[in-house]
Amino acid sequence: MTDGLRVRAARTSQDLKRFIDLPYRLHARDPVWVPPLRRDVESLLSRSKNPFFEHAEAEYLLAERGGHLVGRIAAISNRLHNETHGDRVGFFGFFESIHDQAVASALLDAAAQWCRERNHDVLRGPASFSVNDECGLLVDGFEYPPTLMMPHNPRYYIELLDRAGFTKAKDLWVYQGGSEEGYVPVPERLARGTELIRQRQGITLRSLDLKNFQHEVERIKELYNAAWEKNWGFVPMTEHEIDHLAAQFKPVVIPEMVPMAEKDGKLIGFGIALPDLNVVFRRHRSGRLFPMVLDLLWSLRMNRIRRARILLLGVLPEYRGKGVDAMLYHWIWTKSAQRKIYWGEAGWILEDNPAMNAGLEKMTFRVYKTYRLYDRPI
Repeated sequence: MTDGLRVRAARTSQDLKRFIDLPYRLHARDPVWVPPLRRDVESLLSRSKNPFFEHAEAEYLLAERGGHLVGRIAAISNRLHNETHGDRVGFFGFFESIHDQAVASALLDAAAQWCRERNHDVLRGPASFSVNDECGLLVDGFEYPPTLMMPHNPRYYIELLDRAGFTKAKDLWVYQGGSEEGYVPVPERLARGTELIRQRQGITLRSLDLKNFQHEVERIKELYNAAWEKNWGFVPMTEHEIDHLAAQFKPVVIPEMVPMAEKDGKLIGFGIALPDLNVVFRRHRSGRLFPMVLDLLWSLRMNRIRRARILLLGVLPEYRGKGVDAMLYHWIWTKSAQRKIYWGEAGWILEDNPAMNAGLEKMTFRVYKTYRLYDRPI
């Protein structure tokens, strides 16, 4: 290419190391960016370790100019997504670029070409790798640090995608509630409503049983895909993917922050909230495991993390609109407060999911960030 810019596949272990290293260099001066653990990124990208690759393939691409790495991207073909939705969408993810339109366009064009060769007709992203992972480009709320498993990007990425011909596919809203300064009482209406629902519906809540962790995971598997199947862009998680995710969460999960809703012994809903581990990750800019892991273990043991993220909250379709989601939110709010966690993030939620958005607003949560998924015909 002109000006010495070229895009090539990352094929060697050294190429992969450079692919992983780039954001640590690119965002080193951004005080809000939170460096992920390098070990976790390596595992995520591994075609042998990540069960995502049982139903998908990807190509990792590097953009170089004058011997310097100036950008990266992953081109992704997710067979399970297209089987679920009956379309031919290809994805891009792990997008990083210097502030240079030529670099960004070259990367996106290369990803589009790779997807076109696999019979896709739309390129969508960013999704690293799917909507079950980090996804969406931050378009509002740049002043706030990302929470656990949420992306962050420079503001100029919006311009790079716009000028490369991408348009909005869907916005993802992220809510915040409570306060890091101290306890905010549960809204009285929510507290009253929760008790009323419990009495009328005969629904009980309990904490995750960590002693029977695998059995609990099996029950969640049965509910998960049924609870989300109608959502735009939803991709069901395979049993291996859920097992893989559960194994990652188990060392840091707090049972009281994972409520299980039951009716006559049947699991009808659940929520998963975790302390925002990014509070600790942000203090260790290298992304290395040590000494970060010691800080993390100490912070969890001493309840020094004052933020939480609600990763998932789902209810079986036949029990929606009956207040089960309110019961789950109420449980997470009160149990988190007992651990001195007074601030929480909920999301993301699709912009056109009125039931979930209304429920959060009734809890006095407010939208404070917006992520966007983009499409471009190819």
